[in-house]
Formats: sequence, structure tokens, C-alpha cells
Amino acid sequence: MKGVKLTLVTFLFYCGLETTVGLWGSSFLVNVKELTAVTAAQWVSLYYAGITVGRLITGFVTLKVGNRILARSGQLIVLAGAALILLPLPSVCVLIGFILVGIGCAPIYPCLLHETPARFGKGQSQKIMGYQMAVAYTGSTFLPPLLGWIASRTTIGIFPYFVVAYGIAMLLASEKVNRLFRPSRLN
Repeated sequence: MKGVKLTLVTFLFYCGLETTVGLWGSSFLVNVKELTAVTAAQWVSLYYAGITVGRLITGFVTLKVGNRILARSGQLIVLAGAALILLPLPSVCVLIGFILVGIGCAPIYPCLLHETPARFGKGQSQKIMGYQMAVAYTGSTFLPPLLGWIASRTTIGIFPYFVVAYGIAMLLASEKVNRLFRPSRLN
């Protein structure tokens, strides 16, 4: 079916990004930004708090705003946060970047799952959701270790580049799917 592979790519990079930030964020903050381990752990906790608060807010906003707009907005917020982490800015900007990445991640997974029946039909949605979950777990399983393997041969300073790359790949794949299933009205 058209769009399934691109949807799977979106899930792969979304879950890879979410897990990579959670697993490697502290190492980046300690080794590159020279924060203490305690402060780095607190900042990554705020990343997870961003996901939690964002999901709570998304639950209410979904009633007024469509899944595609929420997912796209989340992806753009992720990229804005990743840019703050990447750029040579003061530490407070890096903290804001982690929080923005968390808030941006919040609507993506649930909104994309919720769009599956609308895109691929109710008859196929169960099977496709199974594929989406499998590929999502594959992203969580293999993309963070890929960063770790490369960082062990170079530097953990590559962390923000991976976050940006995963975010861009996710956004591009998602937007191609949106173009394939352009609704008659914006949702």
C-alpha cells in the first residue's frame, strides 16, 4: 500500500530520536557541556517531564486540532529544540532545547497512530499498526546504540547532529505521507 513504508520510516526515526535523547543526553551534557552528572540527569528528567506534560496537553488539544497538525507541530518543536542543543549557546538554551524536544515528542507517536485508520482504512489498520509498533521498537533498539558506537570512535559531541538528523528524517517521511493522503480539508 502506498505510504506504508514512509509511515514506518517516520516511526523508526521518532522512536530512535526519543530514546537517543533519553539515553545519551546526560553523556553529552557531562562530556561536552561540562555539567555535573547530577545536573545532567536533572536536565534529562526535564526532557521526560516535557514529554509527560506535552502528552497531557495534547490529549485536550486533540479535541480541537487534528492529528496531522499536532504531529507536524511536534516535529517542528523537536527540530527547534534540537537546534538549541546543537548551536553554541549558553547552557540555559541547551536546557530549553531538551525541554522543547520533550514537548515536541509528546504528540507525534499518539497522533500518527491515530491517523492510521484514516490513511489506510480500518480493515488494514490493525496490521499496519502492528508494523508501526515493530518498526518503532526497532528504532528504539538500534538507533541509540548506533550513536553510541560512532561516539565511542569519535566523540559524544555528535549527539546533537544525530538528534537533528533523526528529526529531519522523521519530518520528511511524515510530510511525504501527508502529501500522499492530502485531505479535502486541513485537519
